Parts: sequence; structure tokens; C-alpha cells
Amino acid sequence: MGPVENCAVVVIDMINAYDHPDADLLLPSAAKAVPVIVRLIQRARERGVPVIYVNDNFGEWRSHHGEILDTALAGTHANLVEPLRPDDESLFVVKARHSIFYETPLAYLLSQLDIRHVVLCGQVTEQCVLYSALDAHIRHLEVTVPHDAVAHMHDGLAEAALQMMERNMGATICSADSLTL
Repeated sequence: MGPVENCAVVVIDMINAYDHPDADLLLPSAAKAVPVIVRLIQRARERGVPVIYVNDNFGEWRSHHGEILDTALAGTHANLVEPLRPDDESLFVVKARHSIFYETPLAYLLSQLDIRHVVLCGQVTEQCVLYSALDAHIRHLEVTVPHDAVAHMHDGLAEAALQMMERNMGATICSADSLTL
């Protein structure tokens, strides 16, 4: 794949304590995706590509990104969070629903950074990644989803979600290593 210009890497919901009812379904896929996401983030940082974490607030309305990170790092699956820890240059947006755009300042942030292409990674493929890809598409953003940098709960639904993103939204589905930032 050729170079992606005016892009940002968006890390969805990876700052996670995995203490929710579906965690057991998600953990095996998350464990596979984490090293791929880490490499993608490292490449983005090396090339000066913005890395934006958009993360659920888990219903904690007084929380901010530091508290969300501290809670996840204190959990039993900190090994999946620590490698993805945001650095001082990373941007962080808190969300409360499935889409990274729903009632968040992300669209404004992307416009301020002149971002026209989002590379979506994180979890859950068949939920937050899918809905975020749709919302990016309706905002006329180009979307790339590295299939190996997203985690899922259900194999069949994840595959269907990736197909929907590609066919219905024009998203590029590729491996993270084939992506040139």
C-alpha cells in the first residue's frame, strides 16, 4: 500500500481493565492485536503521524485520561495496556458510546490537524471500530483498518464487519505491516 498522507492513527478503547462481561471473549484477540498495534504506533511516532487515543470512560463521568489509564494499569490485564501507554505527544479523547465521533470533539480535532485519513485500530471490530468507521465515512474521511490491529469477540461478526467497512464505506482493509505511514 502506498503512503497514507494527512493521516492519524486512532487507537480505540485499548486502555481497558477488561473487567466487563464480554472480556473473556475479547481477551484472546486483544492479546494478538496488542503487539501489532504497538508496532503501528511506533511507526507513526517515528514519522510524526499523530496518535490519538479515543477511549471509553466506562460510565465514570468524572474521569479523565489519566484516571482511565491508572485504572487499566491497576487491573489484572495491565500487560495488555502497558505496551500501549500513551506518550507525552499522544492525544486523548474520552468517549461514552460506541463511535469515536459521537458527542466527542474528535471531528474538530481532526480538522484542526488537517487530518483527512484515519487509521483505525483497537477494539472491538464488530462494535466500536465498525461504528467509528461508518461515522468517519459519513464525515468524508478516508478510512484504513489494519485487520491484524483490531480485536474482536466473535470471528464471524468481525469478518463481516471488515467486509462491510470495505464494501459499504470504501475502507482500505490491509495488514498493519503493509501500511506505509
